Parts: sequence; structure tokens; C-alpha cells
Amino acid sequence: MNVLIVFAHPEKQSFSAALKNTAVSTLTQAGNTVSVSDLYAMGWQAALSADDFTGEHAEPNYLDLSREQEHAFANKTFAQVIADEQAKVAAADLILFHFPVWWFSMPAIMKGWVDRVFARGFAYSTGHKYGSGHFKGKKAMLCLTTGTASTLYEPNGIDGDLYHVLWPIHNGLLAYTGFTVLPPFAAWMPARVSDEERQAYLSDYEQHLQQIETLEPLFFHNWEDYDETQRLKPGIVAKSGVQWNPRADQTRIEAADRYTRR
Repeated sequence: MNVLIVFAHPEKQSFSAALKNTAVSTLTQAGNTVSVSDLYAMGWQAALSADDFTGEHAEPNYLDLSREQEHAFANKTFAQVIADEQAKVAAADLILFHFPVWWFSMPAIMKGWVDRVFARGFAYSTGHKYGSGHFKGKKAMLCLTTGTASTLYEPNGIDGDLYHVLWPIHNGLLAYTGFTVLPPFAAWMPARVSDEERQAYLSDYEQHLQQIETLEPLFFHNWEDYDETQRLKPGIVAKSGVQWNPRADQTRIEAADRYTRR
């Protein structure tokens, strides 16, 4: 299996880096080919701009980024740094995103990697999203660290259920482009626990990775569950834990309860 790790942390001695190193060693020892895009070490530019495109633009007088991405993909005129990352994604069977949770999401440098690399034409296009996404057949998983305890990310926690917090990434980035999304691994506030607890996190992550071929993916409704307005059809009970379907006489509270009892 070809594995790509996209890593976003500026400190090489951070616990995020320790988790990344654990992934590299564990997956390599299991016979996989592993490559790492260390975004801070690469000096990755987060902002999507006209500099992403070389050669003649599709529209010389107006910067329509999605149109330029599609044009660059069709004509192989992406900037080399983007083309290189797209080649890594194309070759990968599994992509791991390693990052600390900052402001309830991934760091800006990683979001910028997604903005620039998951370009229109390459990662998605008309008629190719979710179940028909370009990355169908590939798997993806998040490995994250937090600054606070796990209790804050429980359904009744002040920060909200972890899967709700991660929905824009799990659904909006990964499932949208066709990935099979595996359950995330979280190391809770590693800077504030003991050395023994940090070592336990690393051991747990190693076991998590050793089981990666058999992990049950996160649930997303199939395309067939949606009508022509791309809403869940009447009678389809939402099971994702984030959605609910009023046309199935389902309330948000009932959907959340169904999710917590899965």
C-alpha cells in the first residue's frame, strides 16, 4: 500500500511529530511505502493565487480560480510544487492528515494545501463528487492532537461532539472527493499529561494503524438516499450523526441520540 502523510506542525519535537514518526515506522515495518509532505519544512505557501498556474490562462483578464484550476489540470500547467503534490495523492492508497486542532479545524497551512492541491479537475468536477468522486477507492484518516481534554469533545461537552467538529473535513473535504473516511485518532492535550500517558497514546496509535485495513469507515449516506434537490428523501432516516431529516419526522435530537447509541 502506498501511504502519503500530510503533516502540519512547525516544531519537529512536538507530539504531533512523534505521532507522525510512529505512523512512518509502523506502516513501513508493515511493508507499506510511505512518503511525507511536511508542510512547514517545505515552506508551503497556503494561499491559492494566480501563481499556481503557468502558461496561458483560461481567462487572461479575470481570475476565476476554479476555472483556472480545471484549465491547468487539463493542460498540465500547474506550478511544479502543486503538480508534485498531486502526483503523491494520485499514487496514494491511503492519506493520513496529521495536525493539531487549531480553532476547531486544521491549521491554515494544511487547509492551504487542500485548497491548492485538491484542485477542480483533479480532485472533483461536474458529476464527480461523493460516491462518484475522483478519489473513490482511496482511504483517508485524520490524526490530531488537542489542547484540551476529551470530555470537552463529547456530545455534551462545551466544544461539541468531535465528529460534529470534524464534519467539514470528513464530509466537506474527504467524502466529497470520494475518499473512504476512516475513524480519526485523537491524542488529547498531550502537552498536559504525563510521559506515561504520552507513551500510551503512541502505543494506541501504533495499534490503530496496525488495524487500518479492518477499521470500519465512517458512515455517509449513499447518493441514492438523496433526491434531485440533494436532500435526504422523505422517509430516509439520517444516520450520520450530523444530519437530520424533517421529511422523515426526525428531529435533530433524535438523530444525535441515534448516533450516540450506534
